Amino acid sequence: MNTETPSAGDLLVRLGGIVFLIGAVATVVTVAPLFLGTTPFPSPAYLVCMLMGLGFALAAAGVVRTALAQRRTAHNT
Repeated sequence: MNTETPSAGDLLVRLGGIVFLIGAVATVVTVAPLFLGTTPFPSPAYLVCMLMGLGFALAAAGVVRTALAQRRTAHNT
């Protein structure tokens, strides 16, 4: 049983992790035809790979938000 209260940035970290994983899978799927010698995907397919960076940024924003919330809590007590 988890008795911890959710932190301010927990949702952003989880969402960032999910978006990052989607981007990572898209990267593997998009790059695989280049190694297999098959027809590569069209250029717009490579834009989906950018989700890795977006997911990382979301997770980092969640970590920063959590740190700032903890800092405010520690400063007020």
